[in-house]
Amino acid sequence: MRCSPSTATVTTRAGNRVGAVNLDPTLLEVLACPCPAHAPVQEVSDGLRCTVCEAVFEVRDGIPVMLLDEARPGPSGVVGVADPT
Repeated sequence: MRCSPSTATVTTRAGNRVGAVNLDPTLLEVLACPCPAHAPVQEVSDGLRCTVCEAVFEVRDGIPVMLLDEARPGPSGVVGVADPT
């Protein structure tokens, strides 16, 4: 069985789109957010988003940058905290 790559948009820290990359579906299955929940991530138009804390991680040169210090906050405005209250 062949895995077909998935496409995610690559962005710079300034938010400029640089193109699309192919991420192996198997890689997406094993990636987890480094937040305390260690939740799975899902592809969004601007990278990979944690399904719990909603932080967005960039994909640079085809490599997901799974560092909380470099992630953009989700709607809660807090990176790495599932429930900020």
